[in-house]
Amino acid sequence: MKYYEVKFCLSAPAELIGDVSDVVVALAGEAGFETFEENDEEGTLVGYVRQELFSAEQLDAQLALMPYDDEVQVSYNVSKAEDKDWNEQWEQEGFQPIVVDDRVVVHDGRHLPDVLTGDPALTMVEIDAHLAFGTGNHETTRLMISHLLRLNLTNARLLDCGTGTGILAITALKLGAHWAVGYDIDEWSVDNARHNAVINRVDDRFQSLLGDAQHVIPTLNGPFNVVTANINRNILLSDMSLFVSRLAPGGHLLLSGFYRDDLHLIVDCAQALGLHLTHQSAEGDWQSCCLQRC
Repeated sequence: MKYYEVKFCLSAPAELIGDVSDVVVALAGEAGFETFEENDEEGTLVGYVRQELFSAEQLDAQLALMPYDDEVQVSYNVSKAEDKDWNEQWEQEGFQPIVVDDRVVVHDGRHLPDVLTGDPALTMVEIDAHLAFGTGNHETTRLMISHLLRLNLTNARLLDCGTGTGILAITALKLGAHWAVGYDIDEWSVDNARHNAVINRVDDRFQSLLGDAQHVIPTLNGPFNVVTANINRNILLSDMSLFVSRLAPGGHLLLSGFYRDDLHLIVDCAQALGLHLTHQSAEGDWQSCCLQRC
């Protein structure tokens, strides 16, 4: 596959650079970017996107959602990326284990400290990301896993909207859920989620589908006890009625991918659909919430 290399230049106060970089990664991910690299030059970030999927208009629309005032500016330059084996690079790099609430350990199967493997109280989730998003490195993924840990998932049916690597569905299955369905608009992610279900030995209880909410959700047999969606604010607001259409009475809708200042918009939309807020949490600028159907 051919990729574009996009160099983002971040102009922001020094204390905000890290947060701004995280926001750019999340927003660019919604515009089709698959992976990012640290850059030696301070205030820069390099992202990679398949040439056939790149849209400057879509990227600009995402960056316009930045939750900062005029003190933060983001510009970018696009060039053709050097041809190289991206999967081989991922195999060499991977990621360090992520521990969520001292109960779930997300790892890549290669960077797992021995001390963690012998604790039966820990739920181990192996993610071979293959450039799809969702390894637990991002705040919103950790927030969503924390919400899952607050629920009784025994024998639950779960719908994971925008499944990415399948991390949320797979974690739920390993925490006791009976069945999970995940969907994504990216074929690479759909295949990767299936792959990760296999290596976690939950593939007999997981279905990964290609498509968006409008095309996939109406075809599903419900109801689901839990619906998860870690997507950007606009998609959450647009698709929430579809999420709720397959949510069982008393079921929980877990949402993230939006900022603290947007929580009231999410809650207002949910309340209009017959849900009420039961829990909220945040990490940095990122917000998440748990809503329950009345």
